[in-house]
Amino acid sequence: MELQLEYSLTDKSGQAETKKALAQITAESLLLRPDLGEPIQLSWREIRQISEADYRICLDLATDVKIWLFNLGYQYEDFLKLISKFRNEMLLQDSLMTEAVKKSGVEAEFSYFDKNGQILSQGTAELRLYETALVIIPVKGDFIRITYGNLTEVKVADYQMTIMTEEGNKIILAKMGEQLDSFQKILSERISELALTVQSFFKEILPEADALLVRQAAQLMKEGWAVNIKTLESLSPKLCPALEDKMADFGMREEYDYLRSLADQEKIALGFKRGLMGDLTGDYLWFLIPIYSADTKKPGNAIAMEASTAQGSGKSTYFFRIFPRKTYRTVSDIKAVSQEVDGLIRTINQAMTEINFRREPIYLSEEKLNEPEYLKYKLAVEKLPALRTLRSLFIGRVIHSSLEQWQADVSDLLKFNVSETNDGQKWLKTEE
Repeated sequence: MELQLEYSLTDKSGQAETKKALAQITAESLLLRPDLGEPIQLSWREIRQISEADYRICLDLATDVKIWLFNLGYQYEDFLKLISKFRNEMLLQDSLMTEAVKKSGVEAEFSYFDKNGQILSQGTAELRLYETALVIIPVKGDFIRITYGNLTEVKVADYQMTIMTEEGNKIILAKMGEQLDSFQKILSERISELALTVQSFFKEILPEADALLVRQAAQLMKEGWAVNIKTLESLSPKLCPALEDKMADFGMREEYDYLRSLADQEKIALGFKRGLMGDLTGDYLWFLIPIYSADTKKPGNAIAMEASTAQGSGKSTYFFRIFPRKTYRTVSDIKAVSQEVDGLIRTINQAMTEINFRREPIYLSEEKLNEPEYLKYKLAVEKLPALRTLRSLFIGRVIHSSLEQWQADVSDLLKFNVSETNDGQKWLKTEE
């Protein structure tokens, strides 16, 4: 698409230029060709936000520059829809969405409410069903991704679908026409298939379990969710030992046993996750293990996380802070740490599902994010609050080479974490 318009560019210093230009849109970028002057080419990655007011479109750039587009005439709506579409497509690519699409091209009216009933977003959108998530792509605005494991209820009545999430948010999808039935069918199939995957996993590790126990365990450990081992033990005393035995096949049993010896064992959580590429990448077994002590001078204030496939693709252990480092030093009540752990394990779990268990964007430095190879992750950091949370809590990662080396590095990282006072400092092995 191309059309004549006017633009006004305001830079960091507040200086502005206003010119007439030819705007040209491609799937990769927006090009503004002024009548006089140098052209401006904007990758969709550079645009932090698109907003509109009084038939003027504002492009908020990652460089703190704003460009207002106006005098678009009758093509205003089509132009706005197209730039939103292309930007969302690039956002989807860069926001760790590498799964297979099961259904796309479904048009609907949507309303997205928070747990208090306040509207978060609404309008016309395309709906897509991916391997593990529903994605809503508004005609205007940024996409919304909800994992199937985060859904608590889906119901259809009066030709519209209502979806509830774990956080209490609500999505209403309407005006889907003939697509409603097929969309509901595929959504149901995806939820069921993922549930059956988890059930099959439990049946494999505990063959003597009856169907009810397998179903209950799978409901708790639904797609990507880690479950407290005490909760699992309440279902059956055989579940946790079976999961722990399975860790040997996933190449993480020795690491799990060592971290467990340092941990508050009642807070350990175990999880199961469908691979990003289904059968091509295998499934993940993963754990979250909190390490802390009533003596805050002892190494700790950390939650260890590791995820691995049966092919042994996960060969690093990741550590996240529980409390800010200065705060941890002043904590006198171990119950306060324990309570913080409960919420933080859920926060880390939710964040990991939102970033599809990608780990590279968690540990890359700010300098690395500015390299061309990792620009996609830079956009993901800007776009995804969950990823920013993980990066802010991240202490460091310990890479596996030998068990002895790994244990020594874990000890070094934990000591570093309680001796350092700056939350922004990350642990790096000396040779790194």
